Amino acid sequence: MLTLAALMISALALNSCGGVIVGGAATGGVAAVQERSIGDAVDDLTIRAQLNQLFFEDNIDLLASVSFSVIEGRVLLKGSVKKQAHRVHALELTWKASGVREVINEIQVTNQGGIVNYARDTWISTQLKAEILFNKNIFAINYNVETINGVVYVVGIAQSQAELDMVIEHARRIKNVKQVVSHVLKKDDPRRTPGP
Repeated sequence: MLTLAALMISALALNSCGGVIVGGAATGGVAAVQERSIGDAVDDLTIRAQLNQLFFEDNIDLLASVSFSVIEGRVLLKGSVKKQAHRVHALELTWKASGVREVINEIQVTNQGGIVNYARDTWISTQLKAEILFNKNIFAINYNVETINGVVYVVGIAQSQAELDMVIEHARRIKNVKQVVSHVLKKDDPRRTPGP
């Protein structure tokens, strides 16, 4: 029964908004199978909420163009904007959220986009999420995946290099993937330990 509950929670958490929707009661259940602690999971949800508020109050269009993943205070900015100034502004806004330890800015400056690219990107992400969710050798709950203009961004905490290699290989085999960018740390990476 615990495995079924973990699987259901994993499916929700793989969705970029799922972690926020799951809420307080499930946070303990999710954190029980995640590599990060309950405290880190709650802190990450708090940072995410702050980012949503900061972007919403500052520039709703920027919020619509940019998404973020938060793992142990590390924020990965993703999306596409038309001007370099918007990319820089998103970075500045992100550093205003308390608890942010690192910002990785992968926002693309491009005129690409549109409904066709969005549909293709969503399909790529959905396929990859399913592949890692149903691979018994991968702790899927520890990964966040998003595709922007054919570039797959992966962030999270890997149990081992072998596990991370499997995730990357799954991504590379999906049709229409142009590039795979990994910002995954291994569970024993010293960068996971907060500084003084």
